[in-house]
Amino acid sequence: MRIRATVAAVSGALALSAFVVPGAHAADVPSFAKPDAASRFDASTKSAFATAADEPTISNVTVNGGKDIVLGTTTTKTITVSLTATHASGIEDAYIDLWHGTDVETDIDGLLVPNEDAATCTAASATTSTCKLTITVDPQLDLYANSLAGTWHVTAAALATDGSMYWNDYYKTARVQRYSKLTVNAGPEPVSKGATLTATGKLSRANWEDHLYHGYTNQPVKLQFRKAGTSTYTTVKTVYSDSTGNLKATTTANYDGYWRFSFAGTTTTPAVSATGDYVDVR
Repeated sequence: MRIRATVAAVSGALALSAFVVPGAHAADVPSFAKPDAASRFDASTKSAFATAADEPTISNVTVNGGKDIVLGTTTTKTITVSLTATHASGIEDAYIDLWHGTDVETDIDGLLVPNEDAATCTAASATTSTCKLTITVDPQLDLYANSLAGTWHVTAAALATDGSMYWNDYYKTARVQRYSKLTVNAGPEPVSKGATLTATGKLSRANWEDHLYHGYTNQPVKLQFRKAGTSTYTTVKTVYSDSTGNLKATTTANYDGYWRFSFAGTTTTPAVSATGDYVDVR
């Protein structure tokens, strides 16, 4: 069950399938067909929701191994989602999706659904199973606007063998982030001991609207040093990226070693550290 968005231009142009969204503008308004319990679990042939005491219980809902979901501009990513469900009659199926917005009924502007029509459930006992699904995320198809970076809601649901169901569109949250890059170049090389060393670089991140990388502006970035023969970086100072994401920091060269910039990340953009640049001090 792979449901894609349908996008209609604000100007009122004819609605287009999301399979042709890659060139869509941020102003395009998406609509989504989010599954509910009736459609996912075929409730017409199952019993209605049981009382709370008789519904399946779920736990250990895990999205992407508990890690943030980070997407660049072109490469798709397939993640695993899973949950553990328990019911006296056993577990037949489970469901997990991710959606972005403020209200599941009236305001969904992003949706990531499973690839499979049914979960793969492995029974730990007659009453408890762990169920897994996969979700494929395409940044050029599913992530049409930079505003989708950040917190997403996670729907979690389970179907018991007797037909009773549990469904929660607000079970937990997960983060979807814009891939970040960071570079560094330290010099001059070699440099005299006690002389000024200058490190330059750039902090950039994926833009899901034009599928390019742009500078991430006004962000604190640490200049760090690792002395030759050691394994730990120490922060020397913090500088801020400029209006195009560029970085520049000066310091005094005292020892041979590696210089790098390191960014702690934000809710929309993951942490990243540049590969250390070795400088010989003479």
